[in-house]
Amino acid sequence: MSERGRTTRDQDGPEGHIPSAAVTEAVTDAVTEETATAAAAAPVPPPEARRSVGLLVTLVLGGLTAVPPLSIDMYLPALPEVTDALHASAATVQLTLTACLAGMALGQLVVGPMSDKWGRRRPLIVGLLVYVVATAVCAFAPTIELLVAFRLLQGLAGAAGIVIARAVVRDLYDGVDMARFFSTLMLISGVAPVIAPLIGGQVLRITDWRGVFYILTAIGVVLTVVVWRMLPETLAPEHRHSGGTVEALRTMRGLLADRVFTGYMLTGGFAFAALFAYISASPFVIQEIYGASPQTYSILFGVNSIGLVAVGQINGKILVGRVSLDKVLAVGLAIITAASAALLLMSSGVLGEVGLVPIAVGLFVLMSAMTLCMPNTNALALMRTRHAAGSASALLGTSSFLVGALATSLVGIAGEHTAVPMAVVQLACSLVAVGCFVGLCRPWRRQADVKGAES
Repeated sequence: MSERGRTTRDQDGPEGHIPSAAVTEAVTDAVTEETATAAAAAPVPPPEARRSVGLLVTLVLGGLTAVPPLSIDMYLPALPEVTDALHASAATVQLTLTACLAGMALGQLVVGPMSDKWGRRRPLIVGLLVYVVATAVCAFAPTIELLVAFRLLQGLAGAAGIVIARAVVRDLYDGVDMARFFSTLMLISGVAPVIAPLIGGQVLRITDWRGVFYILTAIGVVLTVVVWRMLPETLAPEHRHSGGTVEALRTMRGLLADRVFTGYMLTGGFAFAALFAYISASPFVIQEIYGASPQTYSILFGVNSIGLVAVGQINGKILVGRVSLDKVLAVGLAIITAASAALLLMSSGVLGEVGLVPIAVGLFVLMSAMTLCMPNTNALALMRTRHAAGSASALLGTSSFLVGALATSLVGIAGEHTAVPMAVVQLACSLVAVGCFVGLCRPWRRQADVKGAES
């Protein structure tokens, strides 16, 4: 067996690539054999060409994965201003975040199967074009209702970059290499949440919230041109699905029948929701409750994002390949849960009156630990399927953004003058993520099965 094959087998255990249904098992085995045969017959480019293509693809995919944090994080410092400018409540303005997240979730269910059928390039380019148009309309929205509607469309179109970027990674990499590449992407895309609030805060110094959408429109145009000219097709025609909606639904049903895949999907989704509870509530918590300026908020958010990038590099460069992905994921979940509990104790007054600094430290720890969870849940889930990377990526993204959208709507229920709802949602999501990991993934049982098979 090749080293690459051993890596994937070690991570998955005897259940790896084997959904629970017998029919799905037979289909998966057949597709795996076909993929291996095709890979063996394909010509291997020289190392220099592989490095060149790899760097190019990495940069383009990093740009695509930066679209969501740019669309969301650059807009965060403007939330209080939008509340005043459009005469809306804080809860209503938070719906502009919820709509964008919901659009990104639902759009992936459409774009993922499309990319399995027509390849990666065409759906991606169409999605980027629609994103540009929707973002431009947001810049001129006269009412909060119109802004919410086109933020939904913006999210639907922006979903193309998210789902197809993950699918392209699955086309190109496997096993530990895939986990490392996801961590590399987080370095590139992690720059976006560092600079996005800083840019948004500076934009508000010279213009109003509409200027944020002007910049996002320009970024969308540039990214569309770059993808059109530079991103190669990574899904060969012989590996595409010819079926329609019925086959796409059947494929997704087969993926969801795999208990372990579903476990990693839900674990990553609820961990992601804890992050988006912070993203949605933090502008009001930091600025309205603790009196920080938009620029101070942007700096704090940037510092948190630097922590996210730094821990992501520790994950990709040091931990992956030396420590089991499941063990790293378990540590990440434990840290997120502990940070959420500490934030709840501080915000509820159990520890007395606390200032901005302890809250900021708790949020820094929580956000930094996310990169011990997200790349590894994606890699562990995608290791279990190669025959439908687009559909699998769609399910991963949809679950994350749907739960994230729910979290952003819940944090505003008690108003904008308390941080308790944010901390409660974060802790609840963290505990559910831990429950899914323990109850569905059951990594210790798969490791025990591997040791038993080896002995």
